[in-house]
Amino acid sequence: MAILQVRSMDDALYGALGRRAARENRSISQEVVEIVKRYLAEPRPGSTSADEDALRLAGSWDDPRSAAEIAGSLRNARATRRFRGGF
Repeated sequence: MAILQVRSMDDALYGALGRRAARENRSISQEVVEIVKRYLAEPRPGSTSADEDALRLAGSWDDPRSAAEIAGSLRNARATRRFRGGF
């Protein structure tokens, strides 16, 4: 498990963090982890998901053929090779 050390934290901020942790029955470390988890789980304006990024990078094309026609064309273009005997 990783360890994170935070330096030069303002005393007022540290106090607020300690009070919040106490209200939630957590240690300060546990509270920091919970805050970071919640922050990272929330979608941000202008941000995209990994799925959206992958689709954008993969590109797309227009084809008047149906998916079944495209799949059939790919199947027909494949060369079937069968190996007989040993190597």
